[in-house]
Amino acid sequence: MYQPNSKKAAILCIVEILKKYTDSEHTMTQKQIQDKLETEYGLKLDRKAVKRNLTDLADMGFDVGYSERIRKTKSGEEETVLSDWYIIRTFDDSELRLLIDSILFSKYIPYSQCRELIEKLENQSNRYFSAKVRHVRNLPVTMPANKELFYTIDVLDEAIEQGKKVKFHYSDFNLKLKREKRIHHGEPAEYIVNPYQMVATNGRYYLICNYDKYDNISHYRVDRIVDIEILDEPVKPMKNVTGYKNGLDLPKHVAEHIYMFCGESVNAKFRADRFIVNDIVDWFGTGVKFSNETDKTVDVSVKVNEMAMFHWAMQYGTHVEILEPESLRSKVAEAVKGMNEKYNG
Repeated sequence: MYQPNSKKAAILCIVEILKKYTDSEHTMTQKQIQDKLETEYGLKLDRKAVKRNLTDLADMGFDVGYSERIRKTKSGEEETVLSDWYIIRTFDDSELRLLIDSILFSKYIPYSQCRELIEKLENQSNRYFSAKVRHVRNLPVTMPANKELFYTIDVLDEAIEQGKKVKFHYSDFNLKLKREKRIHHGEPAEYIVNPYQMVATNGRYYLICNYDKYDNISHYRVDRIVDIEILDEPVKPMKNVTGYKNGLDLPKHVAEHIYMFCGESVNAKFRADRFIVNDIVDWFGTGVKFSNETDKTVDVSVKVNEMAMFHWAMQYGTHVEILEPESLRSKVAEAVKGMNEKYNG
C-alpha cells in the first residue's frame, strides 16, 4: 500500500492512473492526474511536480503519449505545453477482443485457466474495455479439462527447443466423461516420440512428432497427453522422416491434414456446389485449384490426407462428389450405400 504523501511513490502512482483510465481515445490532463493522485492515493502534489514526473516517464522511454501545443508566456515568449496524457497500449481493444474470443471459443483450455487468461488480457487495457467484456465471465463448463495442459505445453516447448525426445501417457474419455490412460498389456501404454512442432487447428493443440521405429509423422492431441517427461536422448532429425527431408512446411502440412489424421497425402479431385466455395477455402486454404466451373458446381483439386478427405466429403454429403482417386471415390460410395441401407432398410 502506498503511504500518504510518499513523494517517491508518485511516479508509480501516476503510471497506475494512466493504465487504469487512459488510452489514445481517453486522455487526462495534468490537473485530472493531480486530482486522482489525491483521491485514490492520498498524494498531494502540485502541478509542477506532476508535470515533472510525467516528463520523466517520457524521457525514460516509458510508453506514454501526449499532445504538444505552443503558447505564449506573460513575457511574450513561446513555450511548449504537453497535455492529453495517456498510456500507449501494447494491444488495442480490437486486438484484445480477438485474443479473448480465441480463448473463449477454444476447445482445449481448461475452464478455470480460461477465466484467468481472460482476466489477464482485460488488465492489458483500462476500465473502459473491461466494461465491454463483462459477459465473458459467464463461461459455460462444456468439456472435462486436463489440468496438466499448460505444463504439457511448457515441457513440449522445452523439448523441441533442446531437440530431446519425450515420453508420456495418452488419455481417452470413458462413458462417464472421465479421463483414463490407454492401456497396453494391462499397463498404461508409454509413448516415446520425437517432438517437432505444436500446432493449433480446429480449436485444439496437436503435437507433430515421429516414432523411432517408423518413418512417418504422427499427431497427438496435446490436451490428451499426461505424465509427460523430457528424455536425455536427441530427437531423430526430421530430414530422416519420409517426405520431410526439407523440414516441415507447417501451413502446407495443416492444409493437407485438415483433421490431423496421419498417413500419406493424395492428389484429390472433387466436384462441389459453388455455394460452399468459402467453406472449401476455409478448410483447405488457398492452395486449392478450381476448374470446370458452371453456374452450380466447380471442380476442386487439392493435395490432402486421404482419410481426412473421406471424413470431409461425408461431412458435406450431397454437396460434394469425389472424382479422384478412384479408391477414395469407392470408399465414399460404399459408406453412403451403407448409410442408406441402414436408414432405409
